[in-house]
Amino acid sequence: MTFSYGGAPVLDGISLAIPRGRLVAIMGGSGSGKTTLLRLIGGSLRPARGEIRVFGRAVSRARTRELYELRRKMGMLFQFGALFTDLSAFDNVAFPLRERTGLPEPIIRDLVLMKLQAVGLRGAADLMPQQLSGGMQRRVALARAIALDPALIMYDEPFTGLDPISLAVTGRLIRDLNDALGAASIVVTHDVQESLAIVDYIYFLAGGRVVAQGSPAEVRSSTAPFVHQFVHAETDGPVPFHYPAPDYAGALLGPH
Repeated sequence: MTFSYGGAPVLDGISLAIPRGRLVAIMGGSGSGKTTLLRLIGGSLRPARGEIRVFGRAVSRARTRELYELRRKMGMLFQFGALFTDLSAFDNVAFPLRERTGLPEPIIRDLVLMKLQAVGLRGAADLMPQQLSGGMQRRVALARAIALDPALIMYDEPFTGLDPISLAVTGRLIRDLNDALGAASIVVTHDVQESLAIVDYIYFLAGGRVVAQGSPAEVRSSTAPFVHQFVHAETDGPVPFHYPAPDYAGALLGPH
């Protein structure tokens, strides 16, 4: 599958698979196309070439009604949670149930409390987002993402900005919820160590391509320069610090 923004290639002929029951991480540097990949899977963007198949159906060829039907089976945890600020924790989780189902309110209430219980926040049901810590907001957003028991769950940088305890709790929740639902889960993240502790498989993106892949054990022992630099946070390696630019001295001194 290939995708470009304004003629600039972002994803260039990548191929990958996320089976049911597996938790898969997508890793790579900033601007490598990780979040773009999630948008393509969700149908917000369409590839220039190739196709994306979700539950055996081609997302890029789906009409609006069919795309909405596919999205009923998807859950999305947005970066930083993206809770509705004017809705309580309870109403945030209830939102997809009220929008996507015709269930009576008493059943919605029970389902919401079950989801909040799963993330340890049933006691915070009546609190507003501004009354919650960053980690608690992320957990409410996670409860909302699984409100409809999706078969595919996508997480966009779920660990960003979390303290070590909240990060560990969120990672464990992602693993446990994936196993409980039997879902296919995709985690886009920069957090190497936490991801290696919970995922089944990792794809590394660089230059718009899948440059490496493997199980956590294979990644930890990899001698591939890109993987080794990324996993061990090394400053020297194939991933440069500087964006390509003309000669520095020449740019400062100019033609004169």
